[in-house]
Formats: sequence, C-alpha cells, structure tokens
Amino acid sequence: MLHVEGMQGESTAQKKTFRRALGDWFRASARDLPWRETRSLYRTVISEFMLQQTQVKTMLPYFDRWMQLFPDFETLAKAEEASVLKAWEGLGYYNRARNLHKLAKALTALPDVPQTPEAWQALPGVGPYSSAAISSLAQGYAAAVVDGNVVRVLARITGNRQCFESGAEAIEAIRPAADAFLDKQNPGLHNEAMMELGALICLKNNPSCMICPVQHCCRAFNEGTAESIPNIQRKKTEKVLVERVLLENAAGEILLRKAPHTAKRLANIYEFPTAEEVKVSLTGKALLFKGSRGIANQRIEERFYKIASDKQLEAHIAGDSLLEWICEDRLEEIPLSGPHRKWLGKVIQAIEK
Repeated sequence: MLHVEGMQGESTAQKKTFRRALGDWFRASARDLPWRETRSLYRTVISEFMLQQTQVKTMLPYFDRWMQLFPDFETLAKAEEASVLKAWEGLGYYNRARNLHKLAKALTALPDVPQTPEAWQALPGVGPYSSAAISSLAQGYAAAVVDGNVVRVLARITGNRQCFESGAEAIEAIRPAADAFLDKQNPGLHNEAMMELGALICLKNNPSCMICPVQHCCRAFNEGTAESIPNIQRKKTEKVLVERVLLENAAGEILLRKAPHTAKRLANIYEFPTAEEVKVSLTGKALLFKGSRGIANQRIEERFYKIASDKQLEAHIAGDSLLEWICEDRLEEIPLSGPHRKWLGKVIQAIEK
C-alpha cells in the first residue's frame, strides 16, 4: 500500500508510482475516440467544449457531424450563428456553441496560436479547465486539468474527507494535489488518463476499486471510505412548471418563439411559446401533452395546451418580433431546443387533432 500523507505530502517516489501505474493502464485501456485517433488542436478544442456537461456517448455523433460541417477554425469562423446552433441542437448549454463560434473568430484573427493556459483564458469561453485541457492535450504544456472526475480520483487517493459546499469549491481545494501529481513529462496523457479513470473506474457510485490500476495508491480504498469521498453538498432539486401554448394559423403555420440574444441559456433558439409570452389565459383549456426536462438543479415540467386564435391575439403576435409563424417544412431547418425537438412529433399531432 502506497502511504499517502495528504494533499501535498507525498514523496517523489510515491508520485512516480502513481503516475507510472496510471499511465500504463491508460496506454493499454484508453477508449478509441475520434479526437484521439487523429489529433489536432482544433479537434481537441471541439471535443473539450462538447464534453463539458455532456457524456462521451451522447456527444460522439455530434462530434462526427460537426467535423463534417466545420472541419477547421476558419470554416467555423465564417459560418452563420444559426447554422452553428443548428449543428449543436440537442447538446444543450448553447453558450458553449456560441463561445466556440466566437473563439474560432478570435483565433483566426490572431497572428499566433496561444501557447499557455493564461493566453488561452484571454479568449472567449475558455476558463481554467478548458485552458489546461487544450494546452496540455494539444500542445504538451504542463498544466493539470481539474474537473469532477479528477476531483473524485484525487480526493479518494489522498483520503480527503473535507465537506465541500459546491463542486467549484472542491475543484479549487483539489487543484494543489492535481499539480503535485501531474506528470510534467507527459501532461496530456496524464490528464486524459485521470479523466478516463474517473469516467470508467473511479465512479461516483459503486466505484470499481477491485480493478483500479492505482488501488495500491489509494487511501480511501485502504480505509474503506471510497463511497463517501468526495463529500460535496448537492443543491436541492427545484421543481418548475412551465405552461406552453400550441397555436396554428389558417395557413397551417405553427407559432414559435425565438429566445432573445440576451437570454442566458437559449439565446436565438426556438421553442413553443409560454402562455405568459403570448398573454393568454389557459382557464378551461385541456392539457394535450406534457414533458419533463432537466437544467442544472431544476426539474422542469412543461405542459402544452392548444388554443384558438382571435384578432386580439393575432395583433399581439404581429407586434412581438420574437414570435414567429413557422411552416412545417422549416421546422427541420431552425434550431429548436433539444427537448422541443424530441417532443415535436407528439406536439404536432396534438395541434392537428
């Protein structure tokens, strides 16, 4: 058993043992992923942006399609925002797509590509995590990546039982250990291995400790405390109800609303409007369809009601630039939010009844 003293008390020999075991495991067991098969700065940037808040299995088809549409920074920089958002449709957290678009424009305007995490952080959408990932994986810069997977691995390795009020607090607390354990000779491989270990072996629930390649280095395994580490206080789930309206005009067009460019999450993304946005009462209206979606710590139930048009409602719609009548043929072209795209077939059936 490798004795681990604490966050920064490990000996050079202990760190070498950990790095060697981790690296050997990753070289033998790394998943075959498209951005690993053909490595480039651009593919690393795209994969890292897509993997934020998204599981690998979910983003894989998006990555392949994205590379076909926007094979390099120059193509992405020249693209219209609507086409960028459409390609991102279904991945959620659309600010990632908008920031990628801005990043491509900024990079193509620079005389030289940034070479350090600090330089990367000066660009749109690039924070401490992304800058360390991009510079280490694509450029070999010795910067430690710290995400939820790395927090979990290192908190268990060091036996850190501290109670964290948030994931962000845990990341900052674990960062010194990440720096201490980093293999500065192979930072990209090390960072990928740490994230891979957290994703495949050192799981949040039911970690596969018996097949873990660094089991002999892990204080939590030795003490039987892996399941309770890290101790991060989770925000309570907030239940939210949203009531939406289904409206079709005489031409067979469906009413949608495009979120304003100032919207925090869904700027320039289309959704079915809410009763409040259309300014109608749903008293006495029959519920036709309901769906559930999750955003951050919110669990949102969306209820859909079919309403009839009248002159007052039509006047309101005509005066609101965010409300738009969309013919059925255009529904495939515009960027719809992921849940509304998923529910579209059922919603249209409800409208046409």
